Amino acid sequence: MFGIPGKSPVTMTPAAVRQITRLMEREGAKGLRVGVKKGGCAGMEYTMETAQDVGEHEEVIEQDGARVLIAPMAQMFLFGTEIDYETGLLESAFKFRNPNVTDACGCGESIKFDDVDTLTERMNAARAQG
Repeated sequence: MFGIPGKSPVTMTPAAVRQITRLMEREGAKGLRVGVKKGGCAGMEYTMETAQDVGEHEEVIEQDGARVLIAPMAQMFLFGTEIDYETGLLESAFKFRNPNVTDACGCGESIKFDDVDTLTERMNAARAQG
């Protein structure tokens, strides 16, 4: 729906690839489904769940055995995002480096995106380049 032929909407760091592959093996999953939903103090939140099937019209990104699935309506919000997995002393978590985020709450769990017109313009410009 929002995809650009030949251009992946998201990329994964090697750490994210390793963790997603582990989750897929442990859960017997087809991949990790990533999306966005309304919520949190900044307005939106990322969603993640292991996926047992691939939904119709989902974008499928595969990298070194790891598979990320993105619902059509989340694609424009996630376009250009790098998914990482960081391990620390107190917690380990997926991190999203998303150029479409304009604001985030103090805890980092809630985000705000550019308006839809700006996101659409950015996707159209990338489509014209690629």
